[in-house]
Formats: sequence, structure tokens, C-alpha cells
Amino acid sequence: MEQMKQSRRHFLKSSALLSAGAISLGAASMRVHAGESSILKLGLIGCGGRGCGAVNDSMSIDPNTKLVAAADIFQERAQAGIEGLKEKFGDRIDVDESSIFVGFDGYKSVIEAADVVILATPQHFRPMTLKAAIEAGKHVFAEKPVAVDGVGIQMVKDAANLAKEKGLNLVSGLVNRYSGVVQDIIKRIHDGAIGDVITARADRMGGSLWERPRIDGDTEMQYQMRNWVNFNWIAGEYINDVTIHQIDVALWSLGDISPIGAYAMGGRLTRRKNPDDGDMYDSMAVVYEFEDGRNLYAFSRQIPGCFGSAISTIHGTQGRAKIGNVGYMGEIYGANPYTAKRDTVPAGQLEHKVLLDAIRSGGQTYVNNGHYMANSTMTCILGRLAAFSGLWYSWDDALAYEEAKPESYSFDALPPTLPDEQNRYKIALPCEGWGYLS
Repeated sequence: MEQMKQSRRHFLKSSALLSAGAISLGAASMRVHAGESSILKLGLIGCGGRGCGAVNDSMSIDPNTKLVAAADIFQERAQAGIEGLKEKFGDRIDVDESSIFVGFDGYKSVIEAADVVILATPQHFRPMTLKAAIEAGKHVFAEKPVAVDGVGIQMVKDAANLAKEKGLNLVSGLVNRYSGVVQDIIKRIHDGAIGDVITARADRMGGSLWERPRIDGDTEMQYQMRNWVNFNWIAGEYINDVTIHQIDVALWSLGDISPIGAYAMGGRLTRRKNPDDGDMYDSMAVVYEFEDGRNLYAFSRQIPGCFGSAISTIHGTQGRAKIGNVGYMGEIYGANPYTAKRDTVPAGQLEHKVLLDAIRSGGQTYVNNGHYMANSTMTCILGRLAAFSGLWYSWDDALAYEEAKPESYSFDALPPTLPDEQNRYKIALPCEGWGYLS
């Protein structure tokens, strides 16, 4: 029995090193690689807060970068994003009207122009844009999450495998993986600081995400694309869009294994009961089950004014660890108490440093986050399907699930979910299908 425990611990330690291997080589040393004086051309796909934030992180940590192209489906959002970046970075934002591409297929032109592609569209589009970038031979930063259904996850896995074959670097926006605090605590967990890990919990209790009102003259597709965080076919629920950070850390502590299935509950308690509130829940609780008998519990809530938490808690036979989002705290309690030191460089910048250093290393270092970004996203998708269905939902069934899509990508096309005459959208009613809440 003791030998089995040691083997598991050795596996966890090894998996942690593999997961963060390029981090220690690229980010922790912060050394300059040969050829770093050359400028790397960035291309941005999705000019909202996440996309412009990623450009800011990349250009802040590495002065030898410039933005050469950008795409968004909305002209005004692309222009506003580029103008904001120019205020900070000046002529390093080498983008004008000729290199801003608008519409659902604008990403193709950005991929053609760039060395490094930043993918920051709503996650519905991540699989197709990732596939296109890797097939075109480009290095990629892919914001989280990376899909809304199992079919998309398989496309992501295929793209990550192709990136490995081509030697293309792929970094995920699951930023906790690049926090020194989180790395420190996870390594100690895998080294046995809390004994054998027996269960984990992922909490993401927060307020509302943004909502955007309808604009006169907008089609239904335009409205939903502006308001995308409130629609499942585009975003895949709050658990997928936000709680994924805490779920990802919990899965890392468990060795990045996949659950065999899950059961869950969820619904609308106080929010999302008005017209135009989309088709998501405001609360969700999921129990993930693993083949070895362990569980991961995930709790999501987006109701303003309530208790808030963004913490992963890992329980072991000799203690427990608490890990705050992006390393704002890291504590071990029990037999081996410990407090991690705060990060000195923002993790959001370090993930870009790792990517850019790996590219410039000429193959001496390589980073590919494809496995865990797919696994963590798929775990969130599984939780949503379990809550929506009211059933015990298996991992294999979730992998086979395909979310409804529009017949075509244009502002004149109809989205897969439509409002009734009172502007209400159908939501999942466990064990009953889909209906309306009064």
C-alpha cells in the first residue's frame, strides 16, 4: 500500500513538472535568449477586454513585440481596442484601417499577417480559430476556455497535437498555471505536504457579468454577439467562462486526470428572470467523480451582494491547502504549515513571457498547454450538462455532445436560441428539457 502511495506521489510530481516545464525554463529565469532582439509580430483576434488585456500583458513583458493586425466582428470594438492600446504603446501598435479586419472571417487575415496569434474571441469560436492558426504554422496564445462542447474539445486536441508535430508553441490563458504562488503550493502538494490528496473543491462565487442592452436596428445575431456572456451556445455557462480557473487548479492538484462523470444541480435563484437575460443559470453545484473514488466539488454563483470566493481547496490525509485565484493567497494547513510568497511579476505577463521565450529559443524550450486546457474546459462542459439534464452524465457522453450552432456566420443568420414574443429565452429544465421561467 505504501509503495502505491509513493508511486502516485511520484506520478503527481512528474505531471506537475511536465505541466509547468517550460515555465521554469522561460519565466522563472527571465533570461534573454539568443535572437531576442528580433521583433515578434502579434496578431489579435477578438478586440474586447480579454484580447486587449492579453496584448497589454505580452507587450508589457516583452519590448521586442509589436501588434500588426487585429480582427473583431464589430468595427467599433476593434477601433476602440486599438486606440486604447496605441495610447499606451504608441507606434508599437502598428495597426491602421488596412490591418483591422471586421466580420466573422476576419481572423483569417490576422493569422496570415502574424508570427504569434492571440485568440480572444468568445469561446464558441476558439476551436475553429485555433485549428486555422496551427494549420497556418503560427504560434498561439489561446484565452480560456477553449470550447463549449465535446466536439469542439476534440478539434482543440487535434490542433494541439498538430502544434506538437510542427514544433509550434501553444500557451493557454489558464493563468493560475503561471503564478509562482500556485506553482509553489501545487509542487508542495505533489511532494506530499498534505499527504495523499483525497478530495478537492473549486469555489467561484461572484457577482454578475456584464449585460449589454439591445440596440435599435440590431439583428438577433448582433444582439447576442454583443451580449455573448449570457448565451450558452457562445459561452457555455458561467462555470465554463469563470469557474474554470478554480476547477483547473483543483484538477492540477489531482494530477490533471479526467472525471468519469458528474451529477449536479443548478438554476436561477434571483438573477436572469427578466427579458434579455439570456439562457444561463445564476447558480450551479457539481460533484465530479473519478475512477479512483475521489471527488471534486465545484460551486458557481453570479449573484451580486452575496458571499464571494475564488479559491481552490485541496484536502489531504495530513492537511489541506487553499489557493486563491491568480495567486492572491497560497496556504497549507496541518502537519506542514506554509505560506507562499506573493508573486513579483503578474502571472498574466509571465504566460506571455514563456510563450515568447520559447519561440525565440529556436527549439531549446517548447511549451504546449493543449492537454490541460482541453481537459479543464471539458470538465466544465461536463458539469454544465449534468446540471442542465438533471442526470448523472458520463465523460464519454459529454465528449460526444455538440452544442447547437447557427446555420451560417453572418449578422443576418438566426442564432440557435431565439426569444419568444416576450423576449424570454428557453432555459434548461432538469429532466424535462427546455422551457421558460415565469
